[in-house]
Amino acid sequence: MGREPGPGAPPRLLVACALGIEQLALRSGDRGGAPGAVTVLRTGMGPDRAHRAVSRTLGGERWRDAAVIASGFCAGLAPGMHPGDLIVADETRGPDGTTSCTGTELLVEALARAVPGRAVHTGPLTGSDHVVRGPERAALRATGAIAVDMESAATLRTARAAGNAGGGPGARPVAAVRVVVDAPEHELVRIGTVRGGISAFRVLRAVLPAFFEWHRSLLLPRR
Repeated sequence: MGREPGPGAPPRLLVACALGIEQLALRSGDRGGAPGAVTVLRTGMGPDRAHRAVSRTLGGERWRDAAVIASGFCAGLAPGMHPGDLIVADETRGPDGTTSCTGTELLVEALARAVPGRAVHTGPLTGSDHVVRGPERAALRATGAIAVDMESAATLRTARAAGNAGGGPGARPVAAVRVVVDAPEHELVRIGTVRGGISAFRVLRAVLPAFFEWHRSLLLPRR
């Protein structure tokens, strides 16, 4: 999904995900209401691939002002989470440090409207270079993280390092919104398994209007 902006058009929105099934869900969602050009980028699995793909994309001049959202599926860490629950990160954590997210509260409110009835959890989203299971899940939970995935931390760290025009490093708006497909009481054989994660797929298809509302809010004049 993507369209070229004309002269004077609003900055772009880049939605980065790892898996083909995530890209399919995001691309097949409701595209109406986007304030600017939107591209869903499939990075491939893992932090290294996410870093390379996002760095390569944001290196282009037309992307220098783009906002970035890391999205797709994740593993929930807190007891009581279910497939289809939403995670909105207030920060992402990785080996290179912590990245604060932009407009977390607005995203929570927008997702409640876009996907009514679904639980929305807010807190730290931690990164891993492998699928997390069993005792390791509990250890990550003990750090205060509420969910884990392999790409969000690298995606947001890379996006922030790229900076943007007029703001320098750190000024680019970034966010991470994930859908729980694997939780302590609902472990899947594989994180990418569609069977058993169909509710998560349907939720991911429904999130785009919330992303557009977040993006639109960034374009409003600040008082």
